[in-house]
Amino acid sequence: MARIMAIDYGGKRCGVAITDESQIIASGLTTVDTKDILSWLQEYVSKEQVELFVVGEPKRLHGEPSESEKLIQPFLEKLNKLIPDIPVKRLDERFTSKMAFDTMIASGISKKKRRDKALVDQISATIILQDYLYNQ
Repeated sequence: MARIMAIDYGGKRCGVAITDESQIIASGLTTVDTKDILSWLQEYVSKEQVELFVVGEPKRLHGEPSESEKLIQPFLEKLNKLIPDIPVKRLDERFTSKMAFDTMIASGISKKKRRDKALVDQISATIILQDYLYNQ
């Protein structure tokens, strides 16, 4: 079985999470600078089997798309052209950053490490992926 990858796309960096081959466990993989994400994804899928990308869909409280969606749409178009064999599903990512921060506190991560935005993005991607696995 191939893996499922989640991407928490951001203006500066993207959090990335991946499942195990049985698609049971979601784990944070890395954080990639947004300018490098497409080439990084292309290289990753050339080495590892990925059957699906799950990309966070940022929404406002009442369900309308947030401003970030304007950045994500061009990324999705480029991703589809670059890696057309792997489908993309979107998943509501409201509150994932808050949940990631709360998870860091509950895990006993130090205040200094909690300021690391890259770690928050990676945990957010893991939450998106775990939510997808739970609801599929």
